[in-house]
Amino acid sequence: MKTILLSGGSGKRLWPLSNDARSKQFLKLLRTPQGEKESMIQRVVRQISAAGISDGILVATGVSQKDSIENQLGGLTSVITEPSRRSTFPAIVLACSRLAAEGTGADETVAVMPCDTFADESYFESISRMDMAVRDGAAEMALMGVVPTYPSAKYGYILPGAECGVEGVCGVRRFVEKPEVDVARSMIEEGALWNGGVFVFRLGWFMDLAARLLPGVTLTPEALRERYATLPKISFDYAVVEKLPVGSLAVAPYEGEWKDLGTWNTLTDELRDDFHGNVIAENCEGTYIINELELPLVCLGAKDMVVAATPDGILVTDRRLSENLKRIAGGLDRRPMYEERRWGEYKVIDSVEFPDGFCALTKQLTLRPGCSISYQRHNCRAEIWTFIDGEGEIILDGERRPVRRGDVIHIPVGMMHALRARTPLTFIEVQQGANLVEEDIERFPLTW
Repeated sequence: MKTILLSGGSGKRLWPLSNDARSKQFLKLLRTPQGEKESMIQRVVRQISAAGISDGILVATGVSQKDSIENQLGGLTSVITEPSRRSTFPAIVLACSRLAAEGTGADETVAVMPCDTFADESYFESISRMDMAVRDGAAEMALMGVVPTYPSAKYGYILPGAECGVEGVCGVRRFVEKPEVDVARSMIEEGALWNGGVFVFRLGWFMDLAARLLPGVTLTPEALRERYATLPKISFDYAVVEKLPVGSLAVAPYEGEWKDLGTWNTLTDELRDDFHGNVIAENCEGTYIINELELPLVCLGAKDMVVAATPDGILVTDRRLSENLKRIAGGLDRRPMYEERRWGEYKVIDSVEFPDGFCALTKQLTLRPGCSISYQRHNCRAEIWTFIDGEGEIILDGERRPVRRGDVIHIPVGMMHALRARTPLTFIEVQQGANLVEEDIERFPLTW
């Protein structure tokens, strides 16, 4: 079975720790069984590997998350990026077209699942039963049905029928996508399950279905990318699941641990450590503090609170009220102050605009050994680079020279420049100009 992991989200519900470039699934706050820190996406990939249910993992994501995925997962997965955000149906079509183009057979099964679900090992046993139901011909597509704990309008609901021939897997009598709470309550009384967002199907069956749903669209990765912005912006549930005959569906009930760690309230329930970073706390109860700043954070006598300090901002909230954060953080229109890139990471230290409109922005960047920043130039800003640790090589308008701790490099507007690290290389970048945006960049090919 092939596995497609869906990695999206804007990161607003866990602000300021997450942002548009650093979504919740990349936060290394959880612990492995050996006690090492890991992110949500690392946990899911580890669990898939341990369960032995997958022959290969493909992550479907946006361009802004590609570097974080490759940095955290290395060669454990491959990645396909969406040209723009078009919801889950186009993303799954694009990912399946990639599998087909790489030689995955039409009869091979594919499991599609979110990358950030917090679940136990029996979750993956349920996926294995879903795979068996499709392979045995009991259904064209199998769904995971989570035993609900309360009526919610956030989920789709699956009303199971009789067993379909595979142990622990049932037929489907009815599927309703995100009903009102009263309808959800009555469906739960009938034995309905939450739609867990996991789907298993044969690749050929789905590609045939996608061809009917997207007439006139060539289902190759290259053709889909060219037309991606014109594809319907619709979820997989609405585009596919809700419209299929229920006789073609099966559901595998799952009653184990299942959480979306998408709010501070749910995330802190799973944290082994109360404090992260430079924290001094006394007489605190039920309080979680995460400090990514160099400054000490002191907290005295706080009860049932979340305190988070990052380059993006500072949050102090009652844990129970943290679900209101997305509404507030959504109005904070700021550039990400920390990003993980393929070559390393950067954080914004300071940003200032003077009365005459002149701006200065200061970053601290760290390149990993052997990694490089692309050959590029800027049309609106000059830069000053001060190297504070490590060794590397810089190219300025075609001329190469070594750089090391103590060197200062001036890069005027329009100058071509690139940088490669020989050792871990840290430097301070001061941008100067009237329009300091990440989009002010032209990249050019370069072979080191």
